[in-house]
Order: sequence, then structure tokens, then C-alpha cells
Amino acid sequence: MSALSQEALRRGWCPSTLKPMETGDGWLVRLHPPGATLTPVQLQRIAALAAEHGNGLIEISARANLQIRGVTAESHPKLVERLLTEQLVDEHEGDGPQRVTLVSPLAGRDPTGLIDAAAMVALIEPRARTVDGLPAKLGIVVDDGGAQALDGFSGDIRLVGMDARSAVLCLADRLWLGPIPVTEAAPTVAAILCDFAALRAAAPDQIRRLRDLSSEALASLSTLPEAAAPAPRMPPRRAGLFALENDRFATLVGLPFGRCDAETLDRLGAALAKADIRLSPWRGLAFRDLDRTGAEALLRLAGDLGLITQDDDPRLSVQACAGSPACSRAEAPTMTDAAVLAAAAASLLVQGVTLHVSGCVKACAHPTAADLTLVGRDGSYDVVPGGTTRDKPLATLDLSALLTRLQPGQDIHARLVKAGRSMGSQG
Repeated sequence: MSALSQEALRRGWCPSTLKPMETGDGWLVRLHPPGATLTPVQLQRIAALAAEHGNGLIEISARANLQIRGVTAESHPKLVERLLTEQLVDEHEGDGPQRVTLVSPLAGRDPTGLIDAAAMVALIEPRARTVDGLPAKLGIVVDDGGAQALDGFSGDIRLVGMDARSAVLCLADRLWLGPIPVTEAAPTVAAILCDFAALRAAAPDQIRRLRDLSSEALASLSTLPEAAAPAPRMPPRRAGLFALENDRFATLVGLPFGRCDAETLDRLGAALAKADIRLSPWRGLAFRDLDRTGAEALLRLAGDLGLITQDDDPRLSVQACAGSPACSRAEAPTMTDAAVLAAAAASLLVQGVTLHVSGCVKACAHPTAADLTLVGRDGSYDVVPGGTTRDKPLATLDLSALLTRLQPGQDIHARLVKAGRSMGSQG
């Protein structure tokens, strides 16, 4: 493939790759691999490109998006050319979502799954691309109903497997409908998207997502009968060794707060001759279709590299954005502080208490509520127990004061203990 012209770059047919976001450490380029899958060689190539054309830092977001940081205006065209030439991205023209679905990284191979969520996603994605006028952040959660529950992720549309042949559907995480046959899921979702796009076109400033619709408008999107929500499931395991179908295994590893360096990814890729690699919404990677020996060896290597390999790692309960100085909008060094806070609150976090450390009110890492939300403000943090970045803070504290009030006997610690007990009683 010949070098991309400046005209092609300006045209922006591939917005998330050709139109990167400016941050404090350069440009952030988001990648959408074809089919949301990678091979070990492709993982190594992305690591090499991140080191060559960025600052060597790579992130996986809470929506399972792969991001290269520190790209410059000079390096960006070369990076884009290599990504396209080597078929490492699959993105379309327009301003709509590049990939609408969120799915378990084990989907299609998980023996606990009630439906083949991967196959369903393969039918939904191309249909969604044909719908004009969808917001870029629209999301469809496709949950196979098995052990890898996706209840912790918000969605405009949610599909949950009920048995091998049917699923229930939820709109804006508040209106449950169905059940519907699995074979009808993709056309049903496409019809809902078309109707939503029409409503949004009539009032684009007021309607951005399905949650912005009134109850009446939401119900008008489908003629399906109302249904009961699925029974609650145990929280999913987010890291470790997993048994797949046909006596194969998967290794799930988490990147601490969703970030690692290029060398780490290169070493993971180099350790494998063959694997089916999927991006995980728990801000990590799933290496699938391994034999047990290979999966266990990879897990040991990941641990040696400082990655998350056990589901009780307290860092898995912490969401943190890039923070300062990487993000120009951030008012606190969230990534550094998150590591300190995770260690200080480890006994609470392993019980399921959630912590969100945000550099500003935008809440890029975690838009919904957490048991404790910290919002950067002039180097300190607004403290919001049980809320979002936009809720009223209890106080504004620097890191030292926060660490003190996270100790047993202090008020913030007591609030989090109560939150942990509440979750235990619900489970």
C-alpha cells in the first residue's frame, strides 16, 4: 500500500485512528483490530509501533479499546500507514461508533455460556454500521448468560442469554423485554437502532443516548413484551486460568489500571507461537486456545512482568484515568496515586469495594458510580462516597489526608466497610 496522502488523512474516514485525541503526553490513537482479535505476532507489531511512533505506553480501556499514547503530529501519518498496511485496524468512515458491542473475552469458547455471544456480535456489528446518526459512544452489551457476567458495564442495549435458544433484551439498562430467539437478536437490535437514530435526528441536542429518552419513547422502540430481569449472578473472575471447551485453556491478565509499556506486550507476544488474543473489558488481555502447560507458563510470565494474574488483586477494583501529566485536563496524578490508594485500601478492595480515581469530572475511565470516587482538583481530590464525578463531594483532600481517612476507625474507611457489607448481603 502506498503512503497515505495528506488529503486522505484530512478526510478522516477512520476517525479514531486518523483523528486522535490530544492529551498532555501527545496524541492518543485508539485501535479497533479486525474482529476484535489479535495474534501474538500482531500484538508484538502493535507494541513495536507504539514504541516507534508513540511514547511506548499502551492502554486498554474499560470498553476493551486498545490505545497508543504519545503519538506526535510528525509520527502519526507513519503510524496510520503501518496500521492499515498490516491490517491491524478495521474502521469505517463517519462519526458513528467504530465498534458498538462489548462482550466477554471468552465468548464463544466459554463452557458456562448459555448462548454463543461471539456469533451474535458478528451479526450485530455489520448491521450497526449501516445505521446513520448513531452517537459515537453508543454501546451494546452482549452477555452469554454464563459465569463471565457483564452486569458491571452499562449499555444502551443489553442482551443476556437465558438458554441455548433465547435471550432477553434491555433498553437503557431499565426496560427489560423479551425473550427473543437468538436468531432474531441481530435484526431486532438493528431495528431498534434505526428507530433510535430517527428520534435522535429530530432532537440531537437533547437525545444523545437511549438513557435520554422518556419511558414512553423508550418503550416505542420495540413491540416486545416486558420481561423480568435475569436473576443476579456471582461477580465474574477477571484474571487467572480458565478452562475452555475441547480441553483448551485461556489466560486472562489485567494491565494495572489499564496501562503497560510496549516491552511488556512484546514479551507476552513473544512467549507464544499461537493464540487467539482478545481484549478484555476488565482492562486486560485474554490469551485463548492454549494447552494447560502453556497457559500456566504465560500466567507466571505475566506475574513476573507485574501484570494482574489473580482475581483477588486489589488493583482490579480500581478504575483510574491517565491523569496528569499525561492528560492536559487532569488536575491530579491519578495513575501514580491510584497505586498508592490500592495498596492502602487493599483489604476493602478485595471484598469488592470499588474505587474510581479521576483526573477531572469527565470520568473517562468510569462514567458510573463507585463506592468511592475521587475527582482531581488542583492536585488534591474531591471525595464522593457512593457517587459519580459530578456528585457533591464530602470533602476535598490531598493524598496524605486521604490515606489517613482510609485507615480503620476513620470516617471514609467506615463508609467503605458499610458498602462492602451491603454488597455481601445482596450477594
